[in-house]
Amino acid sequence: MLLVAIAAASYALTNEWRVDHIVECCRRWLKKNGLKMDWLDRVRIGQLALKIASKDLLEAGVAVRLSSVNALFTSEMELNESSTMVQRMMALCHNAL
Repeated sequence: MLLVAIAAASYALTNEWRVDHIVECCRRWLKKNGLKMDWLDRVRIGQLALKIASKDLLEAGVAVRLSSVNALFTSEMELNESSTMVQRMMALCHNAL
């Protein structure tokens, strides 16, 4: 879910689907949580996150705009689960799995 939000926020900020942001976010999240993941699994989850962000969000009418990027995250850069947009993203992610 975090990767989907990062992908959507990155697109809103740069107007590009930035794979490097997904890769870096995944690495940091794994390190922060003391976890390891095989490189192929990281690629697969990154591709799924980009697909959900670039296709499924738009099809569901969820448009992350520059003005809404800050609402996706808390001050600690965690997901803001009280955000309606984040809740809709979470539902899409659960459906995609």
